[in-house]
Amino acid sequence: MSLLQPLALPPYPFKITEANGQLTLFDELRKKHIIITPEEWVRQHFVQYLINQKQYPKALMRLEGGLKLNGMSRRTDIVVFNRDGARILMVECKAPSVAIDQKVFDQIARYNMAHKVSLLAVTNGLNHYYCTVDHEAGSYRFIPDLPGFNEL
Repeated sequence: MSLLQPLALPPYPFKITEANGQLTLFDELRKKHIIITPEEWVRQHFVQYLINQKQYPKALMRLEGGLKLNGMSRRTDIVVFNRDGARILMVECKAPSVAIDQKVFDQIARYNMAHKVSLLAVTNGLNHYYCTVDHEAGSYRFIPDLPGFNEL
């Protein structure tokens, strides 16, 4: 499978360069060149999807933020905040070759125990799943599409 394989997300004209035999792209949020891995390819496309199709402001996104879970350091792929600084969306990205299965949902659920976000997304670039979480009731509900920023 090609490193730059087409995904089930809109294509985006990334600034891709090759250095020392590795492909990199310029990450608009982190303001630096990032080595392209299959997971990073998905993450960058999903960020552009959030910005361009769903109108999530770049300034309210954080990539690969750290968190402590049961004494272990973990990294969330994408966290989006509202204008008051509260987390409103957490996204877990996987490489296209990784099946979205119960293990992936368990992973984002564990991360969400720390963040308490009410909107979750899981994607491998080919399949995307979205759910809302009601922390008071301890329940979740899958939804067919991700709401735009102005719909939250």
